[in-house]
Amino acid sequence: MKGPELLDGKTGVRRLAFEVRRHARWAREEGIAKLVEEDQLNLFERAPVAARKALWRATRGVEAGMSTPVFLVGVQRSGTNMVVRGLERSPDVAVHNENDRKVFRRYELRGLDVVRDVTERSRARYTLFKPLCDSHRTDELLALDTTMPPRVIWAYRGMEGRVRSSLSKFRDHNLTVLADVAAGQSLDRWQAQGIRPDTMELIHSFDWERTSPASASALFWYVRNRLVLDLGLTDRSDLVVVSYRDLVRNPREAIEPVLNLLDLRFTDDLISHIDARESSSVRATPLDIDPRIRAVCADLEDRLDAVAAAHRSRAVPVRPVAPSSRGAA
Repeated sequence: MKGPELLDGKTGVRRLAFEVRRHARWAREEGIAKLVEEDQLNLFERAPVAARKALWRATRGVEAGMSTPVFLVGVQRSGTNMVVRGLERSPDVAVHNENDRKVFRRYELRGLDVVRDVTERSRARYTLFKPLCDSHRTDELLALDTTMPPRVIWAYRGMEGRVRSSLSKFRDHNLTVLADVAAGQSLDRWQAQGIRPDTMELIHSFDWERTSPASASALFWYVRNRLVLDLGLTDRSDLVVVSYRDLVRNPREAIEPVLNLLDLRFTDDLISHIDARESSSVRATPLDIDPRIRAVCADLEDRLDAVAAAHRSRAVPVRPVAPSSRGAA
């Protein structure tokens, strides 16, 4: 009988081979530049920022134990990297993205104790984590017993935009996952967590041998974004809901709730990476989405839009940073 270490080793090798093949396909289909941008591989851009931030924290950072954990959650392909790219330019924010192996294992948090330890050791005012696969645990994340109470940013994208991006990146993966969930298989995986009985009933109501990948991706968008409502989080003062569409249309206004949540001042660096390429919309072939799925998604999108608008309206306009301080970021 093979020992668990050997089995884990083989699983790790298979996983690595899968990731290499997947990244090779992404680079081939979307271009090296896009892959470098999304996976934050540009060392020429990141290294100077990291050096400035390290110096800032060494001289002006908070004491260990006084950092505030911030969790950026939502559904994959919803513009979360856009939010990270802006916030990571602030010297007040230390970022632990989902590819940080100290904190994540296969894109899931290793444990709340790890998150707590990383936060307590940090000298940044805010320690940002992006646990998209743990979005169903947002209420647990907000209850984390750190010295400084946690904060949450829930980012969402319109259903159609997310579906197109997901199909391009992940192809029919959401179809495979939801078909398994409907069949009662692999219910311990993160995609199956936090699903309420009525949502599970909706999943079971479809013929997964006939459902299109686009319909599955749309329903997955619904299942995961509905969590912010199911968990009763939208009226909390320690959470903001941010719309991708608002960010690309009016980034200065859309980022205000985030900056007020974190008591950060505005700088152009926070939104300078949001350009016309990201805000352009291309009319493509209509998506093959089941009418019932399209209807529940439209209703949820309206509700999320209303919450995001309410969070913008409660935000006090942020203060621009003083010119003399901009060089530190």
